[in-house]
Parts: sequence; C-alpha cells; structure tokens
Amino acid sequence: MRTALALALALTAFGPAAALAQSSWERFGGPNGDFSVDAASIPAEWPSNGPKTLWKQPLGEGYSGISVSGGLLYTMHNRGEEDVTVALDAKTGKTVWQHASSRETSHGMNYAAGRGPHTTPVIVGERVFVVNTVGRMFALDAKTGKVVWQKDLTQHAGLEIPDRGFGATPIPWKGNLLLPIGGAGKALVALRQSDGAVAWRRGDGDKTFSSPFLIKRGEAMEGLAFFGNEVGGFNPDTGESTWKHSHSTDYGLNIAVPSVGADDIVVIASAYNGGAQGLQLDRTGGKVAVRKLWDHKRFRVHHTNIARVGDVVYGSSGDFGPAPMTAVNVKDGKVLWQDRAFGKCNILNAGSRALLLAEDGDLALVTL
Repeated sequence: MRTALALALALTAFGPAAALAQSSWERFGGPNGDFSVDAASIPAEWPSNGPKTLWKQPLGEGYSGISVSGGLLYTMHNRGEEDVTVALDAKTGKTVWQHASSRETSHGMNYAAGRGPHTTPVIVGERVFVVNTVGRMFALDAKTGKVVWQKDLTQHAGLEIPDRGFGATPIPWKGNLLLPIGGAGKALVALRQSDGAVAWRRGDGDKTFSSPFLIKRGEAMEGLAFFGNEVGGFNPDTGESTWKHSHSTDYGLNIAVPSVGADDIVVIASAYNGGAQGLQLDRTGGKVAVRKLWDHKRFRVHHTNIARVGDVVYGSSGDFGPAPMTAVNVKDGKVLWQDRAFGKCNILNAGSRALLLAEDGDLALVTL
C-alpha cells in the first residue's frame, strides 16, 4: 500500500479548501481527533471530470497519514530497512527535507501486512514528533528535519513492540506527549516534548494500535484511549484513570479510534470477533459511571475510522471479507443501512457531506 496523498491533493483543488497550504492539521485525526472539518472545506458537488490533480509525488509504502502546518505536508513511508519522515511543499509537492530512521531490531516482527510505518507525524510549534515501526521516537526541527532528540521506547519507556509494528500516534498536551505503550503500570506514558524524558507512567491496559485523543467536558479536558483489552478515560495531566470498560477481541487487536459525542455516548468497534458497543458516560460529582447501551457484532470497524453525525455513526464494517459502509444509531445500536459501493474507507467528515478514501485508492464525495 503506497502512502496516499490523494486526499490532500483533492482538497487543494477546491475554492474554500485551496488554502490547505496555509491551514493546519497538526496531528492524527485533526484538531479534535475526530477526522472532521468545517462544512465549507468540502465542495457541494464533484466536478464532472473529478478534482484537478495539482501535483504528484511518489513515495514508498506505508500507512502514515498526513499532517499539515506552515505550508508543509508531513508524512512517513518506508525505504528498504528504513522508515522515512518527509516534509513536502503543499503547493508544489517538492521535498523540503527527509529524515531516515533504522527499522533494525532484535524483536521478532511479522511484516506480512506491510512494514509500516503506521503512525502519523505530530506537529507542535517548530517541532515534528514521529515514532517509527520499531518504537524509535524522534523530535525533529519542523523546517529542517534536524534531530533535536531521539529515544528508543523499548528501553526508555518499556514498550513491548507489537509484532506488526508500533501503530499508535501520540497526542501533545501541556508540554508532554501522551503515548499508549501498554503493560502493567505503564499503559500510558507521558514524555516531555523538550527532551523526551518520562514525565509519568500510569494504567494497566494492554498494548494497542489505536491512537488516543482528547475531549473537552465543561472546563476540563479528558483523554480517551482504546487498549487491547479495554477502553477508558484518563486525566491528561497525570494519567489517572477516570473510567474504563472491558472490550476484548481475538489477539487483543483494537485498532479503530472510538467515537465520542457531546452527549457522552462512546461507540467502540473492532474486527477480530470484537464487534461494537455503545456506552453512556454518566457524570456525577466528578465521578464517571459507565452504562452499556447496546452491543452486537454487526459493526466491526477494522483499521479505518468512525464518523458521527447527529445520532448516527458511520464506518466500514468488516475485516477479511466485505466491509460495507454501515450506519448505526448510537442510542440503541440499530443498523440503519449498509452500502457495498466501496471497500474499506477512511472518512473525512463535514456533517452532511464527507470525503471517502478507500483502500483501493478511490476518492469519493458522498452524502452520509
């Protein structure tokens, strides 16, 4: 699978979104971690001949997303036995800089599904933070690619590398980077952005491929992480658990990022015999109780994302067979419709409209 720049290229071809080169999408999932943009960023209709291609830039294989800041696009791909971080000019596609990191490791790895990289660059100010397939983390100068600091997370933070490679992208918070490492006493780790030192370790969740994100509740921020055996909230300042709920799959593979609405309904979905659950978070006096609303196996999101609009979540449901786009009511779990027009899709959500990027390379403008 080649790293796809098709989504970014299509966006730059339209009027309101032509300012992508000056806009910011600085982390996996975007500013809110929910893969959403303002409705004005997506066109009302598709041009008859499709979106205009502004430029093309061939890259190596990989599963990294694209981050955007200061007129540059940042992504990762592999080249031989190296994972490469690259910065491209958003207007021209020309390479501004690239940084290569070794994927050599003594750990047993299974690259049958691809060598990665699986994570997405994170931009904070003048730095870009990346984690490669075998858990080597780098702070790079955003303009030059020069290494500011680097850490081997297996030695520095106790990471046990998943046999398919590390897959969770960190999130920045108050001078730290929050990573789901997995393991007793160190499920979540906070590293200082300044020098990579460990600020704290907390939790007992299993290792995961799912990336954490932050949600705002009142005046407070809460983190949410989907581990290999459970989903849970945490205090991003300390890592202390605020709530958790069990969700098991075959092989402990929870990959898709959960959906959380303003009504505090959390929807989690997994392949590998995991299925989906709808969870209501009831908050009283600073405490959170988890109430399961529904669960079934008709919504099994493998490694793509989930979009929520109103009381409905959308996602590609399936693992190793058909994966139709599926609509599910968040309150009762009722499957509203399924459509097999596309293979597994990532969704860029703008409310009534969305862009789908399917794993076979098809890019489509749809109404949800």
